[in-house]
Amino acid sequence: MATLSLTLQNPGPGLVVLDPDRAALLHELDALFTGLATQLAAPAVVGPPLLPAEGLARLDYFRNFPHLGVAAARFPDQAVDALAAGKEVAEQPVSPTGYLLPSATCYGLLLSLAGQEVGPEFRLTAIGRCFRNEDHYDGLRRLWGFHMREVLYLGTADGARQHLLDSREFIEDLAGRLGVVLSYQPANDPFYDRTGSRAKLMALDPVKYEFVAEDGTAIASVNRHRNFFGERLGITSDGAVAHSSCTAFGVERWVHAMVLAHGTPERALHRVRDVRG
Repeated sequence: MATLSLTLQNPGPGLVVLDPDRAALLHELDALFTGLATQLAAPAVVGPPLLPAEGLARLDYFRNFPHLGVAAARFPDQAVDALAAGKEVAEQPVSPTGYLLPSATCYGLLLSLAGQEVGPEFRLTAIGRCFRNEDHYDGLRRLWGFHMREVLYLGTADGARQHLLDSREFIEDLAGRLGVVLSYQPANDPFYDRTGSRAKLMALDPVKYEFVAEDGTAIASVNRHRNFFGERLGITSDGAVAHSSCTAFGVERWVHAMVLAHGTPERALHRVRDVRG
């Protein structure tokens, strides 16, 4: 592989440029993750780069995660004129657009299915660039923007549970072949109001479990939505409110876990390519 004569510097906190080895590792890993989609017959789609605030409000996004949202804004005419005249960017006002950058890949897919009948077993997969306004950033473990591969299921309650069982088996087998040691544990999602009803319900009946690397980094998750999205978005399966579940891979976090497990990006990349055959 060609090498770079320069060091790639991070543009800012929570922002990274992956060097050639880490970039290759990201793409090779995602190719392995799509094996789950192939196994479960989930066709690939491309999700939207922005999400309407109105749609997210229907999903209680702003009640649960207002602190994570990254809003899209535009410069009004007066700011455009000022910028063209050489004025400082930081001094210019911005206008809301009513859209946010995605914080998870599945939101755009679910919103695209609103009001539709999906049949008894419906799946999609997509990889998206996701964005989260975190309280701190930490290398590839916690980023402003990152890639998330998801495999989404909609159908029956039993089907949603089986999707997660199949996903867990796939992830644990893949991690073993890649030499990554993982633990499986209930998620501790960053609800804005930890005393709220949804946070309390999560504590009593966890609906999200994470696969956690040896240094505590959560690199994948399985998520049981019950019939929440089906009810909020009017999605049905065989005439009944659809249940849903999804499997998510944080791709940069897998890159981090592979380098942690194998010592260098080069050795990690060699291991991934061996597994891919």
